[in-house]
Amino acid sequence: MNQFIIGLSGHIDHGKTSLVEAITGQNTDNLKEEIHRGMTINIGFAFLNEKITLIDVPGHEKFIKNMVAGVNAIDYAILVIAADDGIMPQTIEHFEILNLLNIEDGCIVINKIDKVDKEWLELVELDIKKLVKNTFLDNKKIHRVSTLTNHGIPEFKNFLLTYNFYHNRKDRGVFRLFVDRVFQSKGFGNIVTGTITSGKVKVGDKMKILPQNKEVKIRGLQTHNSTIDYLSIGNRAAINIQLNEKISVKRGNQISDIECFNVYEQAIVSIKILSKVNKKINNNDRVRIYLGTQEVMARVQIFNAKFIDASKSSFCILKF
Repeated sequence: MNQFIIGLSGHIDHGKTSLVEAITGQNTDNLKEEIHRGMTINIGFAFLNEKITLIDVPGHEKFIKNMVAGVNAIDYAILVIAADDGIMPQTIEHFEILNLLNIEDGCIVINKIDKVDKEWLELVELDIKKLVKNTFLDNKKIHRVSTLTNHGIPEFKNFLLTYNFYHNRKDRGVFRLFVDRVFQSKGFGNIVTGTITSGKVKVGDKMKILPQNKEVKIRGLQTHNSTIDYLSIGNRAAINIQLNEKISVKRGNQISDIECFNVYEQAIVSIKILSKVNKKINNNDRVRIYLGTQEVMARVQIFNAKFIDASKSSFCILKF
């Protein structure tokens, strides 16, 4: 079965979580602090049907690493923009991240249309079209909805249910899954969840968990709340893992085939700074590196230069 992952992104309080709840009936805010503060902090998941998973990511700038973890393996992006606010700082930041991750398909939702008049709505839509011009969202569908009044919600839900999604993934034949959630289940032990980015897995397989570099056994598999014996690239997976020794498992860990991946302390890379960013990277600066759902710190050593300026690129060594 082909499964498709949809990621919602946008500025804080523009209605991503309420949009997910409106079309699925599920509230993805499940932390007490999220419910109390009325803002998404962690990644949230909901199922639209047996094939489509919705991932709701936080819009606040302080939780940008959680946003990156949430959209690292999506097939389709929904950029949510509130009609009364229009384009805001995290709207732009999230949109740039989607472009950096080479997302190829998506749409735009203007939420809270009940709060503005028609003329204002037209101006917001013009601003959005300027923002997405010559990108993967250029000429894509713009949906006007209100999660408060339910205006446009049935039509938007039907649009997603009938859309011809496609995968932009290369299967290298090697199993790889970046962990985005970890929890304990009574009688089962450690459960990890994530999206399979390559390869396949079946119950009974022996895998490796990184960076701990320890062997784990696959005790059970679930997808979309159904128990199954076999999963492959593109599937959302909940995996019951058996550990031979007591180790700490957390988001950012990787589960993969035993013989194919390792841990490295440094890497040679090419770094390019976005032209819109008014910053430069100096030699020996500390930077955050994101790989899948993992975040690590690194020092930058630039080849034959003291810094990399905006819109410029250079080869560097990253020392993690």
